[in-house]
Amino acid sequence: MRHSLKLLVATIGVAAVVPLTGAPAEAAQANPTGSTAPASTVDWKPCPDAPGVDCGTVTVPIDWSKPGGDTIQISLARRKATDPAARIGSVLMDPGGPGGPGAISVKQGWTLSPAITRQFDTVGFDPRGVGDSHPVLCGLAEETAPFPVVPHSPEEFQQLLDHNKALGESCRAHTGPLFEHVDTVSVVHDMDAIRAALGEQKLTYYGVSYGTLMGQQYAETFPTHVRALVLDSNMDHSQSTTWGFLRSESTSAQENFDQFVAWCDRTEGCALHGQDVRAIFADLYDRASKGTLTDPASGTKIAPMDLLGAATSAFYGPSWARLASELAALRAGAPTATPLRAAAPTADAVPDAFQSVFCQDWRLPVHNYWELNAYRIGLELAVAPDMKRSPLGWSAATSCLGWPAKVNNPQHRLSVHGAPPLLMLNSRYDPATPYEWGQAASQQSGAALLTYDGWGHGSYFKHSQCVVDATDNYLITGKTPARGTHCAAVEPPANQARTAVPQVPGLPESATPRWGS
Repeated sequence: MRHSLKLLVATIGVAAVVPLTGAPAEAAQANPTGSTAPASTVDWKPCPDAPGVDCGTVTVPIDWSKPGGDTIQISLARRKATDPAARIGSVLMDPGGPGGPGAISVKQGWTLSPAITRQFDTVGFDPRGVGDSHPVLCGLAEETAPFPVVPHSPEEFQQLLDHNKALGESCRAHTGPLFEHVDTVSVVHDMDAIRAALGEQKLTYYGVSYGTLMGQQYAETFPTHVRALVLDSNMDHSQSTTWGFLRSESTSAQENFDQFVAWCDRTEGCALHGQDVRAIFADLYDRASKGTLTDPASGTKIAPMDLLGAATSAFYGPSWARLASELAALRAGAPTATPLRAAAPTADAVPDAFQSVFCQDWRLPVHNYWELNAYRIGLELAVAPDMKRSPLGWSAATSCLGWPAKVNNPQHRLSVHGAPPLLMLNSRYDPATPYEWGQAASQQSGAALLTYDGWGHGSYFKHSQCVVDATDNYLITGKTPARGTHCAAVEPPANQARTAVPQVPGLPESATPRWGS
């Protein structure tokens, strides 16, 4: 047993419960495109914590089926187009997660290329339940309670269910009515309210990772409100079975490990060059499984899922050189450059939207221990012999077992009719959103798929001018690249940071990856 993996993906720092009661939602009225989003505009004011950035909010109902009920405010941050005379409009941006705060990220400098920022206002938003948009809060005691991440008996399986239920109930108690309404369909309606409040007839959007699910379902729900959607590193919400979800995620984890090994074999600068990388990793995993692998700097035991999470997050960049050095240090008993486990929080309640959102968007049943154990064995023997499993896929799926909230937005095939051309991007070797997910989402939606033949998560940010130019041209003109277009791989820089997993600024780094840029 160990502390909850959700502690490692939670964003830590909010101690007080945000009031949920609010003024009744403004009366809905038809905007010029026929939407029934609440009538409002954004009262932009300079952000006190980000020079050159404007902050604002849009008011939305907690429950979109009851537009006259209680409301919350969605936090926005805007950087104005650098060439007002050439301005086309606003591009709405989301960094994924679930739990990535787009407004906070834009304030921190997250942006697109100069060609885009010249002609577009870049507007980030914190989705409902995230960042400054009424964050989902969960009890610290429940977050830090030990539980079996990978159960090895029926008793441990029940302990996992009990833990998830207790954690979910604590989130409900600390968060209030919004807890039941943080699914992506609700976020899609918020996005249309933002579009209307920005004064945009049509939505221009860049979403990465879990943000692609928002964009995909926006195109389904409001196809005539779309101007241009760039969906980078795509979710596949048609994954209808638990095994299919786990298999596809773990296949990607193993493929990325294989690519790391190949790089180490051909690169003299790899700290493990000329050595049996697979055997070294297997030995470290075995030591972690036996409880004998520790961080020499702190003496903290490194659990198997911590090791897998550290490897997977290194694949996001990718930051292979850093990973090789860390594995070599662990093998030698020397301190690693980066902690492989996050620091513990000290607040009574912590923001943690990941589980609440994911478990309302996905139904991935596991009926008993024996079924879950069969999945574990199948993954380890037939799918991912080195990586064993995707730590992201496994923790996401198992975190919903026993979860007390309803699945509001279960999986379905993507169906888009009446929207203009969409552009999807995907790396061939993406550790979080497998290439097969991008292929499936493209086929289902009719979107053009631009393949980056390299590695990492978030293709737009992989130093490929080919990807950036094609994406920028689409955002400006609406013209997609030719179907079947591929962009050549770009060797990652040797000094790439270990993880590109999104973090709330100033808070402890998570060792467990998630679907974000």
